[in-house]
Amino acid sequence: MSNFRFPDGVQFLGDGDDGNVHFKVDIPIDDDGHFGRECPECEQHFRIALDDYDTLPDDLRLWCVYCGHDDDHSEFLTQQQRDRVMRAAGDYAMQVVGQTLDHSFGQAARRSHGTLTYRSEPFYPSPLPGIDEAQLIRERSCATCQLRYAVFGDHRFCPICGLLPPLVTATDALAAETVRLDVLGGLDPAATATLRESGVLDRTYVDTIENVVGIVEAMAERVFQAAAPKAGAVLKGKGKIFQRLDDFADLFQAELSIDLRATVGAPAWAELLEAWAARHVFTHCDGIVDAKFRTAVPHAPLKAGQRLRISESRSRLVIARADALCRAIAAGSS
Repeated sequence: MSNFRFPDGVQFLGDGDDGNVHFKVDIPIDDDGHFGRECPECEQHFRIALDDYDTLPDDLRLWCVYCGHDDDHSEFLTQQQRDRVMRAAGDYAMQVVGQTLDHSFGQAARRSHGTLTYRSEPFYPSPLPGIDEAQLIRERSCATCQLRYAVFGDHRFCPICGLLPPLVTATDALAAETVRLDVLGGLDPAATATLRESGVLDRTYVDTIENVVGIVEAMAERVFQAAAPKAGAVLKGKGKIFQRLDDFADLFQAELSIDLRATVGAPAWAELLEAWAARHVFTHCDGIVDAKFRTAVPHAPLKAGQRLRISESRSRLVIARADALCRAIAAGSS
């Protein structure tokens, strides 16, 4: 092993029992103690705290936090990490070739005494390539396994546990809606005026309502499917019941003895009903108030045929009410 030279960060381990040559290549961590992982399926990047990772077993399998692909942990090297490993392998190969040439030409010269000359050059390895990958915005911690990790987009999985609990997924999604509103609210006046005039702000507030309904729908269905005995038989013939607020509240009451209305409170429940009705109007009627909306929200001042508008404050209120509803769903089913 002493016949080979390598840069700092490489430990040459020699031949292994499997017949392959083995190296140990250091992977630098960032200032927060994390290092990168990259999904071999969707090729997206995430990060894991090294201190937590080092305590895990050698035969660990990882989950991609985004697409849910699971594989041996060694398959999650990032491209920059692979470059470091390949540099070490290349240095080894160059030296093997050099030593083979030294041996071959040396023997040939002694046999033939010819004029062919060969000069052996010492090998000086270059430093390993550095790592310059995305830095975490905030550190997350899995409530189940306590692994600390960082993501760079919408995610549904813990790197160790797999699929995240419904409440974690829902509250993360609701938080993303708030962040979007915050970013829009922090723009300079000229940009805000342009977005307002073009209808982007109005469309964003509508999208928020529609997204919130979808978030609650997805969580309620996951929780019910997991908690209700014979959920499939119970749901047969009920269509998209989790899109209908009162209907799925009745379902939770009848099958799981969970009173969502009482937990959330009557005033908040009325605000949620109005949000669900607004979502229906925008999804199916381009925001034009119809008789169904008038029935669901009898106190609304709008007449049939007028167009509903959603304000930023209403969007934020709906997010807060939906967060309370999601927590009520999770608490009742635990």
